[in-house]
Amino acid sequence: MLAEAFHSTADTGNELLLLLGMKRSARPPDPLHPYGHGKVLYFYSLLVAVYIFGFGGGLAFHHGITHLRHREPSSHVGWNYAVLALAAAFEFYSWRVSYRELLSQKDPGESIWDEIVGSKDPIVFTVFLEDSAALVGTALAFLGIFLGHMLDKQYLDPIPSILIGFLLTGVALLLGRESGALLVGERTNRARIEQIRRIIQAEPSVERVGDLLTMQLGPDEVLLNVDIRFRRGLDVGELESAIDRLESRIKHEEPTIQRIFIEADSLKQTAGSPAHAA
Repeated sequence: MLAEAFHSTADTGNELLLLLGMKRSARPPDPLHPYGHGKVLYFYSLLVAVYIFGFGGGLAFHHGITHLRHREPSSHVGWNYAVLALAAAFEFYSWRVSYRELLSQKDPGESIWDEIVGSKDPIVFTVFLEDSAALVGTALAFLGIFLGHMLDKQYLDPIPSILIGFLLTGVALLLGRESGALLVGERTNRARIEQIRRIIQAEPSVERVGDLLTMQLGPDEVLLNVDIRFRRGLDVGELESAIDRLESRIKHEEPTIQRIFIEADSLKQTAGSPAHAA
């Protein structure tokens, strides 16, 4: 029960960190941060992973080892069952909401796991993984108390605490890996990159598409840098019109592409950015 208390406390702190990250990441661009503050959310989701590992997993594991070495019989078993039942009900409701949100973002043919490791919104997959771990942790706590009480084996109570510690550590490592990759500049989804390539290739004035580089600036904001070879014989006006058409179509088909930089042969043309507007 104490291990689950550590787990619940960590979850509460995590939600507060994510709310703070959402608020701070919504700030508009400024001279010091011309691309906005979207990556702030990735930083706070990384803090969540550290918090789960250090507070939730560490304390649960420590409590399990300590209790295993100094065993005590379970007390107030009825109250324990009641608290765990309420916790399971609340956690299942939260898990169901996060699961539906995850399904709504999933591309056809993708599995839930593909969406978790490919998602660019840490809020959704962080809450889903936390709630999943909470449900598993609640089941482990119930089994430990039930079996320890029914079989009168005191070592069966602390073992689930150790397992909960390992569970939280695994979730923390997964979240840390995904959040860290987004923080250092992960590309956008492959399906979106292929769609952008198809849009550019459909433009009649385009001869060849070279390097197509993307970077996730936030859950709903992507930086696109693409090298395009246009047909020979285009004058400056025709080249600018072609770039404007590409910009409009890309933004219409993929609204998350907020900043587009197009390099046409040796001339760099900028579209859809403050620099272009200037």
